[in-house]
Amino acid sequence: MLAQAVAFVLETIFDLFILAVLVRFWMQALRAPVRNPIAQFTIALTDFAVKPMRRVIPGLFNLDLASLVVAWLAEFALQVLLLLVLTESSISWSPGVLSAILFLSLVKLVRLSIYVFMGAIIIQAVLSWFATYHPVAPFFDALSRPFLKPIQRAVPPIGGVDISPVLVLIAFQLILMLPVTWLEAETVRIARSFV
Repeated sequence: MLAQAVAFVLETIFDLFILAVLVRFWMQALRAPVRNPIAQFTIALTDFAVKPMRRVIPGLFNLDLASLVVAWLAEFALQVLLLLVLTESSISWSPGVLSAILFLSLVKLVRLSIYVFMGAIIIQAVLSWFATYHPVAPFFDALSRPFLKPIQRAVPPIGGVDISPVLVLIAFQLILMLPVTWLEAETVRIARSFV
């Protein structure tokens, strides 16, 4: 019971930080404007880890790889801590286990990135209905536009209602249910075979 409580606290703290670093990565990759409270908060929250990492890991193709590596290392640390907290038997830290945890961390980053985009699409849809000129609207538009525009070109509004957010959310949910969940399960199975 105590182990699950500790795991919950660890997951909550780490996931909030990892989400912030991923938002920072995607915000830079998709050229989202940084002149809004959400972007400023994200930058301020993650600067302590990203700025030193930039000295070691340069950007590539205008991507902030330092942010991505920080998110990956934080997810790796979270998975190791969860393994230590929730596993009752001793763990053999073989290269197979560590590589499985590294890959699982990468899959978890994909899952969290999809959640970031799903949240951005939902917020963008709500803002488009009620507050089109809100100061954060361009930020969420930049995060959701790459996914919504192709669908909007293919599927016209029905009765004046744009259904592209619903279609993209369904596609994201299917991605989470099928390949992402399968990859997580297979990675955990492989990691357990090394223990």
